Amino acid sequence: MRTKKGFVLRELCGECLLVASGKENIDFSSIISLNESAAFLWRQVQDKEFDDKALATLLTGEYAIDYDTALKDVQALIEKWAQAGIIETD
Repeated sequence: MRTKKGFVLRELCGECLLVASGKENIDFSSIISLNESAAFLWRQVQDKEFDDKALATLLTGEYAIDYDTALKDVQALIEKWAQAGIIETD
């Protein structure tokens, strides 16, 4: 899977926000707030192929979290990202 083109991560007043830009996302009317770890993951995989295992490995390298917990967390995150339409899955 990949992050969908046209979404830009911005920081505003200490908050990480994912906003749509470009004509392909013209109908996107929401702003998505990401917590620190989700924003970290987005930055790491933007415009790259990734899967749940890669995200879990990134989390364990950056935060004090065990792999199994990280994997469960990123699987839930991927589901939310897919529902929000901000990633492309094949």
